Amino acid sequence: QVHVVESGGGLVQAGESLRLSCAASGNIFRINDAGWYRQAPGRERELVAEFTSGGVETVYVESVKGRFTISRDNALNTVYLQMNNLKAEDTAVYYCRVRVVTTNYWGQGTQVTVSS
Repeated sequence: QVHVVESGGGLVQAGESLRLSCAASGNIFRINDAGWYRQAPGRERELVAEFTSGGVETVYVESVKGRFTISRDNALNTVYLQMNNLKAEDTAVYYCRVRVVTTNYWGQGTQVTVSS
């Protein structure tokens, strides 16, 4: 079993930064790939950023390109999302997904609120 916990969310003003962390624990040899998603009130969950191609390449939704950066620390089984120049429209619950072998595991989410 794999347990995923997100942290780092909070309330910030527009233009400020946050770094989200996603820590995976349990029966893990390695994280094959991972991604960050978000869900705003009344909207569907959307992909924000992810590692693809076996964790080699990164993909970002257009609205966060140049502002957000996904990274990982394989030794700690942790994935990060650095979010700079936050905007009000980035307000959402942010979820982390990690894939171990062929199974995806999700965390419970962390709230990010950006005031304008």
